[in-house]
Amino acid sequence: MAGLVIGWVGMGRMGYPMAERLVKAGYEVRIWNRTRAKAEPLAAKGATLVDSPADLASVDVFCTMVSTGKDVEQVYFGENGVLSGDATPGIMVDWSSISTEESAALRERVTARGAEFLCSPVSGNGKCVKSGKLSAVVSGPEATFEKVKDIIGAVAPMGVSYVGEGELARFCKIAHNVMLGVVTQNLAEITILAEKAGVPRRAFLDFMNNSVMGSIFTRYKTNALVNLDWTTTFTSALLRKDLDLGLGAGRALEVPMPVTAATREALQQHIGMAQASDDPEAYLAADFAMLLETVAAQAGIKLESEDSPYPTGLEVPEAAE
Repeated sequence: MAGLVIGWVGMGRMGYPMAERLVKAGYEVRIWNRTRAKAEPLAAKGATLVDSPADLASVDVFCTMVSTGKDVEQVYFGENGVLSGDATPGIMVDWSSISTEESAALRERVTARGAEFLCSPVSGNGKCVKSGKLSAVVSGPEATFEKVKDIIGAVAPMGVSYVGEGELARFCKIAHNVMLGVVTQNLAEITILAEKAGVPRRAFLDFMNNSVMGSIFTRYKTNALVNLDWTTTFTSALLRKDLDLGLGAGRALEVPMPVTAATREALQQHIGMAQASDDPEAYLAADFAMLLETVAAQAGIKLESEDSPYPTGLEVPEAAE
């Protein structure tokens, strides 16, 4: 339904390129961001920049991609929120990673206003978005999903999985990020194990990437692990939040998660080391793959960049630039 007008809030590492894909797909997109300067470049590419979320109340589809459930609530119901006046968007889609409880509370309030609500968390980082390798999982009324599946597919062309009613997509995203944490911790451990035995990180990770255990994730993280590039895609603190959500869901549903619990404590050790660093703020703002340095320190290894660029598999085709 290309004629739908889309409102978008959130111009961060993920939100900006996601909204940009909609602009490039030919949709009319109206945008707002708390820091206006972050939204201005997309306005220069064809989006319409508004002064507050309240200015998006008349759009057909209202989308949010922000950090926390509290942020979503503020954008919806806070001062100058999209629902702070009398108008209501027809469909509201939240792409953020928030708890099932927060999502259910939002759904109840949104549907009471007469809007339809979908949650559509995604898998991937900003580079995945730009290279067309983002995927999404969606839950809510199936009839609503059918109305906007082309919009979601434009943002997440790798695949859109509809999993049912209510907050089921939130459980899928929580489970996804639990696996992200566990895989990253284990990848750091085995990479340091191989290095301490004498195998260069690039050689070991190249073997892993070409094996049945390799994945889009292991390949695109290889460059960071080989060259100690901690440019932020996702922070350790945000990963800890998601592990806590997973453990909380496990307790609520009586599912034992001992591997997740061990990973959460390993991550806490990494975060705790920030206080011993020269710049704790920068340490905590670094990419979560920096876990490699903590495992190396625990193994008595001082890491050095191998200065050997590795293809991420997320290179953006020139035609998509």
